[in-house]
Amino acid sequence: PRLLSQFFYADERVTRVVAEINGLDAELDPQQYLVLLNQLHLSQAHLLAVLERIMEECIPTRRHSRDYLVKFPEELLVDNLGNHMLFAAECLLAGTFLEVEEADGAQLRPQARNLLCSLEQVRTVLREQSLSQPSSYPEPVQAVLVQFDRLFAEFELSYVSSLVGVKSPEEIYRQQEIIVLFCETVERALRLGYLTQEMIDGYEPLLMFTIPRLAIISGLLIYPEGPLSLERSPEEMSQVFSPFYNLLKKIRDLLRVLSAEE
Repeated sequence: PRLLSQFFYADERVTRVVAEINGLDAELDPQQYLVLLNQLHLSQAHLLAVLERIMEECIPTRRHSRDYLVKFPEELLVDNLGNHMLFAAECLLAGTFLEVEEADGAQLRPQARNLLCSLEQVRTVLREQSLSQPSSYPEPVQAVLVQFDRLFAEFELSYVSSLVGVKSPEEIYRQQEIIVLFCETVERALRLGYLTQEMIDGYEPLLMFTIPRLAIISGLLIYPEGPLSLERSPEEMSQVFSPFYNLLKKIRDLLRVLSAEE
């Protein structure tokens, strides 16, 4: 049950797979090479998962901030993002630029090198600790973990920023305004009887269509100075709605000619 013991065996698996890959001629046996590559991917993911649990137990108050994750596109926020970052760092250090431009890759290489060196140091220190005192984390071990955590976060932010357009603070604020609009819309809909609490508690599928539609009406008519304000330019709106600027104008104009009952 000890995390350091789990780390020792996870590290052993990574070392064994790497040794098998290094001893294999990929051109003579490409299928086996792909099998081992997949095993390496899985074993590294397990190693990082155990390491994450160790850092949560060992340095919970000294972890590097991950607030920047809110800037990332939602499709990137997956469970294996950390393992993907490790693979990207290995590719960059080998001079392979799979996802980024060559110029960006050249700038990221020093960060990738520092990250992988720090990981090797972590693996060495934790292996030694697991063999001597598997129930404690002395200060030298904590210092190595703090450094790795910081380098990993810095590389993750830099790499993803070069890969995709991350959200600006202004865009994050605009999206928070939309969240508030949706919440106020639900509150108003409950008060007027458009929705019932039972529908919400039961995750009624129609809510997936009803609430956004009600929120658009609320944003255009009831809160015209809010996040759906058409008095501002499309560039000043959230990216969630800016592509539909002209359509929102048509909807607003249509709503204005309807009676209150309609």
